[in-house]
Amino acid sequence: MLRMVAHRIADPRVLRLIELWLKAGVLERGVVQESTQGTPQGSGISPLLANVFVHYVLDLWVNRWRRTQTRDRVIVVRYCDDFVMGFQSAADARRMLDELSQRLRKFELALHDDKTRLIPFGSLMATDRRRNGLPRRPTFAFLGFTHYGAWSREGRFVVKRRTQGSRLTAKLKALRVTARQRMHAPIGRQHDWLCSVLRGHYAYCGLRSNISCLETFYQEVRRIWFRALHRRSQRGLSWAAYARLLERFPLPTPSIREPAASVHV
Repeated sequence: MLRMVAHRIADPRVLRLIELWLKAGVLERGVVQESTQGTPQGSGISPLLANVFVHYVLDLWVNRWRRTQTRDRVIVVRYCDDFVMGFQSAADARRMLDELSQRLRKFELALHDDKTRLIPFGSLMATDRRRNGLPRRPTFAFLGFTHYGAWSREGRFVVKRRTQGSRLTAKLKALRVTARQRMHAPIGRQHDWLCSVLRGHYAYCGLRSNISCLETFYQEVRRIWFRALHRRSQRGLSWAAYARLLERFPLPTPSIREPAASVHV
């Protein structure tokens, strides 16, 4: 790690500070545990150093691999330690999977068994499946979205995304717990919190192909708030009274934040 950082940083004081950070250990329940591998989990510098590490281990190596080992198209999209690769040639995909595993083992890393797989994806595959009358299409999860192939109104193949089901369920469960913890807070404060939650969700998940999931999330948040307010009084809260409250404290409705251009493969 220090050799990798030293490629860009020459100041010995900064390098020394990073070295101390790597050896600082982790404080857990008042006990300091020595760090022998990786970066201290939860520290501010951990994702930064991990990104630098993967840049040298993966990015530069893959860039050299696709320039020297194949003439077909190879695309890579990476965010921190999560990445997707696309290959024009199936043989290249199988060879990359094998060589990448060997490459990562040199740095004591490994591909995630549950997340790593080869799938046919793209316009040619979709055309063949439609020609053969096969409705099911391969999908893959990346950055909280399920990516799937579809056809536009003009008949072109496009990649669409919807919120990953497990992520949506986990987020709603966490909101139910927090809403119950906040149910005795002033209405205005609860409203501000829920508005921030919805705006943040729309900002990240506001895709045209994801509008149904946005609507589902919005309706569930409304129900979560109703249940929390209903429980905080012995008399309860009727749905009609809740509707009047929403007129005074409206929740942001789903909105699309995606640029007009579509993704084509």
